[in-house]
Amino acid sequence: MDGAGAGFRKELVSKLLHLHFKDHKTKVSGDALQLMVELLKIFVVEAAVRGVRQAQAEDVGLVDVDQLEKVLPQLLLDF
Repeated sequence: MDGAGAGFRKELVSKLLHLHFKDHKTKVSGDALQLMVELLKIFVVEAAVRGVRQAQAEDVGLVDVDQLEKVLPQLLLDF
């Protein structure tokens, strides 16, 4: 990926991670946080690409929730 386009703010990713930790004292290193930011970006781009392919297969001109719901199980298995 060329780094162009929008991404996830580190603060948002940190907050999301901490919402799911059982121990609220758990800390996340800067490197781990950057890795999660990149993983989320890849996940979202892959979901978009697969959604477009699904819409094309259905001969639909616009990707909506229906196409994303159809590709979501594939994404969850791949990750």
